[in-house]
Amino acid sequence: MDYKIKTTTSPSSSSSPPPPTSQPQSPPSPVVVSPCAACKILRRRCVEKCVLAPYFPPTDPLKFTIAHRVFGASNIIKFLQELPESQRADAVSSMVYEANARIRDPVYGCAGAICQLQKQVSELQAQLAKAQAELVNMQCQQANLVALICMEMSQSHPDEPHSTMAAQLAQPPQHEDMNCFLDDNNMNNFGSAWAWEPLWT
Repeated sequence: MDYKIKTTTSPSSSSSPPPPTSQPQSPPSPVVVSPCAACKILRRRCVEKCVLAPYFPPTDPLKFTIAHRVFGASNIIKFLQELPESQRADAVSSMVYEANARIRDPVYGCAGAICQLQKQVSELQAQLAKAQAELVNMQCQQANLVALICMEMSQSHPDEPHSTMAAQLAQPPQHEDMNCFLDDNNMNNFGSAWAWEPLWT
């Protein structure tokens, strides 16, 4: 009885590699947009065109907390809706500043800080005016002193003009050379005169 052995080749033992199969692409992950700080504090759904989202980011919740404590969410939304978009950022900054000042000083708010700054400006202006008056007074005293010196010089030297006297005042004093008076002849004459002439009669 004859037996026939049938051999089968496995796909891994084949010489040619299998054709590459295309893997399905994974869908893009959805972008998660966190709600703004206002909607998170108010516990409401932050819509796509939220009027508060550009000015109260989720990274700074304290900013909306302070403004909401003083003005309230409905008033803030109403203020922003009545303004053009170019002025909303400045309005939010003003509201947050006013809310901070109102929390520190519930009676006067930012008006108290403004009055204090105006008082400091007035005091500084008064000090500046006083310093300028003292400077003018010192300049007048200096001018009077120069005029007095020129007058005294003109009385002591009436023939010299004022410009010459002023130039002499400006120049440093020069020391004259006294060697010309101390030569031998002058010394001899001086010695003889000292020796023969009496000091008193």
